[in-house]
Amino acid sequence: MNKMTLKRLFGLLTVCLLPLTATADVEILDEIVAIVDDNIILRSELEDRLAQVRANIAQSGQDIPEERVRREVMDMMILENIQMQMADRVGLRINDEQLSAAMARIAAQNNMNLEQFREALNASGTSYAAAREQIRREMVLQQVQRGNVNQRIQITDQEIANYLESEEGRKRTAPEYHFAHILVALPSDATSAQKNKARKQADQLYQAIKSGKNVDALLKADNVRASDLGWRKQPDLPSLFAAQASLVQDGEVLEPLESASGFHIVRLLESRGHNEVIAQTRARHILLKSSAIRSEKDTEKLAASLRQRAQKGESFHELAKSFSEDIGSAQEGGDLGWTSPGQLVPEFQEAMESTEIGNISKPFKSRYGWHIVKVEDRRMQDVTMDLRRNMARNILHERKFEEELDIWLRKIRDEAYVDIK
Repeated sequence: MNKMTLKRLFGLLTVCLLPLTATADVEILDEIVAIVDDNIILRSELEDRLAQVRANIAQSGQDIPEERVRREVMDMMILENIQMQMADRVGLRINDEQLSAAMARIAAQNNMNLEQFREALNASGTSYAAAREQIRREMVLQQVQRGNVNQRIQITDQEIANYLESEEGRKRTAPEYHFAHILVALPSDATSAQKNKARKQADQLYQAIKSGKNVDALLKADNVRASDLGWRKQPDLPSLFAAQASLVQDGEVLEPLESASGFHIVRLLESRGHNEVIAQTRARHILLKSSAIRSEKDTEKLAASLRQRAQKGESFHELAKSFSEDIGSAQEGGDLGWTSPGQLVPEFQEAMESTEIGNISKPFKSRYGWHIVKVEDRRMQDVTMDLRRNMARNILHERKFEEELDIWLRKIRDEAYVDIK
């Protein structure tokens, strides 16, 4: 079993006990098993983790030598300890709101609400409070790792292009289609009369679906079978209509297709990575931030004043260069380029969408400060290729992240002071 397999078996439920000072008349209840930089690992912590790991190994049915388990659990706890100290030094915290949201997501992934999840944990012998702290710890570790490892990863445009041209890249980034399927079945020895009847049934279903009529009654025929094909990539679709998949729009129904088994009616319910057309907006903005020198009220007034000046004919471009405090766009006259839905904060998106082309919004506030935005143009843009490139970038990033994470973990372990008792 490799290291990553063992890592997946290691639960992160640690019960921390304060060390007790031993004297000649006092029984030792706990002891230090390792010193890690400015922190320690207690025997109780190690034994608690080992118990969790042994239970996971037993449940998996695998046989791993005890000495190896103990050694690798200790190594993992040392690495976690180093990373938690790094988080403490930079003040990294997961607040209760973030933690509750994460718990709700985990519950939803298990098809439960939060209360059902709590009950399921209690039934399994794990307290909800302990589970929350386990998840909080894991979230901190993830943020520490992302913050330190992501900056070590670089992915070039050429790497993305090469991946998209590879067999794996073409397959993994290929469009996906969700089809509904109806078969008007025929026996293998169908007569001409049976074929004609089945063809009429299929045509009737096709016309009803196309016009939006209810087809429940038609589906009750003994030789009619409806199914949901689920999400499939084009090579995994039935060959009867695979070639037509890329030519179909979401919601479109194909005319009945004949095969040896009967007549098929298929409808594309939705697609991913295919004809991805979205509304984009080209806009400029001016950002103003309140400070000890300029109050919130004065900042809002300045934003309103700049809006009036632009409406009276002054160049929004020049006003943005002179007044905007958005470092990324000020020297470009506040130009944000073409933006897609979800790319900007909700307050900005809402103000931009409610402003007509050529107009300037009223001052509005986001977490960054006070804004005014001028909408210059709108368009519908096919972003299918952009999505494929982003997908390729994410795949390559995930692959490099695992490699760089292993290197980084070895580096911080080598640089730490560790004394195993």
